[in-house]
Amino acid sequence: MTREEPVVPVAELEQGKFALRAVDPVADAGLVHGWMNDPEVAEYWEMAEPRDRIAAYLREQVGSGHSTPYLGCLDGTPMSYWELYRADLDPLHRHYEARPRDAGVHLLLGPSAYRGRGLGATLLRAVCDWRLRTDPYARRVVAEPDVRNVRSVRTFERAGFRLVRHIDLPDKRAAFMVRERDA
Repeated sequence: MTREEPVVPVAELEQGKFALRAVDPVADAGLVHGWMNDPEVAEYWEMAEPRDRIAAYLREQVGSGHSTPYLGCLDGTPMSYWELYRADLDPLHRHYEARPRDAGVHLLLGPSAYRGRGLGATLLRAVCDWRLRTDPYARRVVAEPDVRNVRSVRTFERAGFRLVRHIDLPDKRAAFMVRERDA
């Protein structure tokens, strides 16, 4: 990590040291913009927007009372974007039976070199383990990948999530998935 943001060590993995660092909406806008405009990512995130719109979105996430955006760094190299949030406080709670302190996760693997190698499931498992370890009140982590994104749904399953049901959200049909604390 080249800048001096707060870094949260998450796990020592076979692939290297994985850590999360807080997103800087100004400094990281270009990087996240590039990832969001990758056609493979844009198909499901639907955020192929100009850089200033991505910066505004990141500012919204940073200012949120229930969501925190991070860059995932492998051996110091930013390679993923994460949103860790309180699902019970998010509009998502209207679409399922939310429990107090439900944690939620969104994941984007940035550079294509990190995709399709099974790394997503490894990172997702590590982040969920860390999240549940650091929030003793959270009993589970929920996710809602787009049902069309079969690779993402499989990644969540390999990380210990189970498909509960499909739900219709305002912007997509989602696979509502849950990983219990003891998974």
